[in-house]
Amino acid sequence: MTSLRTQATDDVRALLHELWRDGKGWVLLTVSAGWFLSIGGRYLYPSVLPFLRETFGFDLTTAGLLLSALWFAYAIGQFPGGLLGDRIGEGNILVISTALCAGAMLVVSLSFNVWMLFLATLVFGFGTALYGPHRFTIFTDIYTDRAGTAVGVTMAFGSIGNTVLPAVAAAVAGYATWRLGFGFVVPLFAVMAVGIWLVVPARTSTAQEGTELLTRESLRRIVASVRGGGIPLVVFVHIALAFASQGFLGFYPTYLIEAKGFSPELAAVVFGLYFAAGTVVQPLTGMSKDRFGAKWTLTVLAGVFCLGLVAVQFGNSLPHFLLLTVLLSHRNGVGVVTNTFIADSLPADIKGSGLGLLRTSWILFGAMSPLFVGYLGDLGQLTTAFAVLAVVAGAATLLSFFIPNA
Repeated sequence: MTSLRTQATDDVRALLHELWRDGKGWVLLTVSAGWFLSIGGRYLYPSVLPFLRETFGFDLTTAGLLLSALWFAYAIGQFPGGLLGDRIGEGNILVISTALCAGAMLVVSLSFNVWMLFLATLVFGFGTALYGPHRFTIFTDIYTDRAGTAVGVTMAFGSIGNTVLPAVAAAVAGYATWRLGFGFVVPLFAVMAVGIWLVVPARTSTAQEGTELLTRESLRRIVASVRGGGIPLVVFVHIALAFASQGFLGFYPTYLIEAKGFSPELAAVVFGLYFAAGTVVQPLTGMSKDRFGAKWTLTVLAGVFCLGLVAVQFGNSLPHFLLLTVLLSHRNGVGVVTNTFIADSLPADIKGSGLGLLRTSWILFGAMSPLFVGYLGDLGQLTTAFAVLAVVAGAATLLSFFIPNA
């Protein structure tokens, strides 16, 4: 027993040394903190949605359209973000992304009509998209054997952001105004932009600055690269899980409030638990992927998420939903596997643009889901919508069995 404990301690020390040495630890922490804000800012919307509906008087279909607009802009920005990062440097594009988010969120908090809210939301979604591809490629650049673990750590920071920021936003919106529920993150984004500029190298890849943004030959190479190996199947799995998860997450607080009688503040806390549990799931997923491979890790994650979607319809008390939310939180680990698998499989000079192109595809499909769920919600069929999402997640689980494990 003592020898096992000693071995485990030595393994942890070795892992921490690999992650931290040569200044890499500061880069890991800074990029992770930026992701804490970037993704946490997007998930302010579901928790504040009841207050927005009250102020602007829109139904669930319009609420779904707002969430779909957010994720549509996030999808559209993936490829340009990857392409620009390959050209001007990964660190530089993260600075631009964070600064743009600060300005867009300020406009969201000042919105006085639905059009202004939608337009600012589109800009915010696009700004966060610029951050998306290169928070993965930076770590596949600077870590050789621990990229999955580093990505898992980063996504765990994102889950902390998703846990803390929506709960704070809902509390502030409930006791003051939803405008402050969005506005409190504006100075955080501004400070983060400066921090990234100071800490993260302008470029981490071997790509040469000044290459053309997009040519016929580079596009041909990108398309050829993303069609190779197990990438297409991994993309199909992620597309299905993106559709299932975006519809679920966009309306989980609303479902708890309208179908289960929770208060907005309690619904936000349960919603935050989904991401709090993800802070444990994601690093473990990264280590599992590094040790056991993508196939079995992804199959387990998708399967548990599917079971959670089926079971959530039968919950009828707070303890039930706390347990079910932990099961559902396994979805948090999917991106650790799929994004790292793809980034590791692509050539270095088109890694960002290739990953950005693929992320655009699955986020676009996922963006359709809130509108679908919102429409069924207006028909009084939120439970039916969640059942459809469970079927989609089940299909993803079956597809995962056929992913190559190397």
